[in-house]
Amino acid sequence: MFRGIATLTFFADDLPAAITWYTELFGVEPYFVRPVDGAPAYAEFRIGDYQHEIGIIDGRFAPHPRTTPGGAVTYWHVDDLTAAIDKLTAMGAKEHEPRIERGPGFVTASVIDPFGNVLGVMHNTHYLDILAKNGLG
Repeated sequence: MFRGIATLTFFADDLPAAITWYTELFGVEPYFVRPVDGAPAYAEFRIGDYQHEIGIIDGRFAPHPRTTPGGAVTYWHVDDLTAAIDKLTAMGAKEHEPRIERGPGFVTASVIDPFGNVLGVMHNTHYLDILAKNGLG
């Protein structure tokens, strides 16, 4: 039974730069950093209403060559999609998929971060309904 996202992981060839970039984006430092041979090999952040984990792994540990962005797109709920896109692009992310209305209350967009990962953002009314139901909205 699927119960929720445990950890979303990205890869970055320059992990210290990725840690700095994501710290600025999220507004928090990683709560866990694991070094290998002295250098950071993995960093993990907890973000959002449910403290979901996003981990960034040094690219040298990628199981396959990373020549183009790919994989599943995970969409993170944001209250203001335009502001989120503006911040991401101002920080050097490139448009992957433009803003798209998916239906009433569902608008998505995605970017490619400076490290080659696809990051999705979405305004999602169901997410807000769940927050309200759990007394968090």
